[in-house]
Amino acid sequence: MRKNSVKNTRINGEVQKTLAEIIRSDIKDPRISPWTSVVAVEVAPDLKSCKAWISVLGGQEACEKTLEGLNSAMGYIRRQLAKAVNLRNTPEITFVMDQSIAYGVNMSHRIDEVMAVDRAAAAGRGDEEPGSQTEETTEDPDGEAEE
Repeated sequence: MRKNSVKNTRINGEVQKTLAEIIRSDIKDPRISPWTSVVAVEVAPDLKSCKAWISVLGGQEACEKTLEGLNSAMGYIRRQLAKAVNLRNTPEITFVMDQSIAYGVNMSHRIDEVMAVDRAAAAGRGDEEPGSQTEETTEDPDGEAEE
């Protein structure tokens, strides 16, 4: 089976959906953050192993505790996955922290900061922002333009 086959893509999606449900509703470990999401899942073509990319909203400490909690609940998660998804083999899951969402949020904040500095510098020079120019004509209630 090829890595990007339709069957493997379907299996990846089903495992991702099931893992997200198990983590969200079945696990009661207080170390696992309630803001944990399964970003992506890649099941090996032989169905023996699986990488699950996990994203946690919070600081580095929350990420570490969540990863520790998920690794300690590995047997339970795998058993629940076997019950929910009918596969020839239940894959051995490896959880990997995905920092792409946090990276994107950080970059968005940096862009906003640079834009604010740029606007302040433009205001200091007396420049107007594009799109903020006022129209010379106004429209009366009858729909005719006045100058």
